Amino acid sequence: MPHATAIARKRNGAPDGERVIVLFAYDGCQSLDVSGPLEVFNAANLYGGAGARRYRIVIASRAGGTVRANSGLQIAATTAIAELPRRIDTVLLVGGDEDGLREIVDDNTTMQWVRATGQRTRRFGSVCTGAFLLGAAGLLDGRRATTHWYSCAALATMFPAARVIPNAIYVEDGGLYTSAGITAAMDLALALVEDDLGQRAALAVARQLVLFLRRPGGQSQFSAMLAAQARSSHRLRDLLAWIIEHPAADLSLAALADRASMSERNFTRRFRTDTGMTPAEFIESARLDHARSLLEETDWAMKKLARQAGFGSVDALQRAFLRRLDTTPREYRKRFAR
Repeated sequence: MPHATAIARKRNGAPDGERVIVLFAYDGCQSLDVSGPLEVFNAANLYGGAGARRYRIVIASRAGGTVRANSGLQIAATTAIAELPRRIDTVLLVGGDEDGLREIVDDNTTMQWVRATGQRTRRFGSVCTGAFLLGAAGLLDGRRATTHWYSCAALATMFPAARVIPNAIYVEDGGLYTSAGITAAMDLALALVEDDLGQRAALAVARQLVLFLRRPGGQSQFSAMLAAQARSSHRLRDLLAWIIEHPAADLSLAALADRASMSERNFTRRFRTDTGMTPAEFIESARLDHARSLLEETDWAMKKLARQAGFGSVDALQRAFLRRLDTTPREYRKRFAR
């Protein structure tokens, strides 16, 4: 008669207590979306020591075999979804290019697997543009989610029943986890390890992988300055830097247009063309960045902090946080204060 331990090992296709983690890949996927989480979970196994492996990590695909990432990297020996263990703890659908995503969405068998697995696993989610597969399967309806900053607007347009949180590193909503692009997958995987094994294990994994900072989910994917500089012309770059450095200054349209030696109408048009934002959008983003830094690094009262960040009042500060970050300044401080 088989030993009880052997029976336990067969039950989930993994030893008793070992969680099965499935990373779903496909032709055209982003290789770092796969390898980043894989290395985090593998490092967690190494942290447990010999005989204490916590995770069985499976890279799955529609039919198994080799898939080709959008970089040309080939991921060999993937497991066909039909051959996966029935009892899976966590599934993450990785991101990729439009052609790769469209091919998966057009495959009814795979999408049926996505829907069914999303409903029965303890944790289910996506990395980067893998969120579009969740949306196509109806798994984002009425749920909070995020994706790569470049694709957030498209995700919200295509799946209006979802509540898209732009710029977040990752978002958790009742067992559904979605993350921003590429390296943010490692932040999400670290959060899952912390949930399973505790903070000490997650920090040990972060040190092992030489991750400089373990970023909580509510932090922004990028700063206002980075977002604008990606598109701005040299003519406006000095002004953008000045706004960042002086969030509490007079940043009215008239004052900024005068500083740029333009008419208000021409300044507004040029600003939007060069940065992809209106002046008001950039100013609010810059003030939010400054307020977040103050919340993380000081114990200032909210009234002083709101004034120093340029919001003028605690109410204005709170409204901006709720609208843009889906949290309050006090909750942000609780989570991210150093």
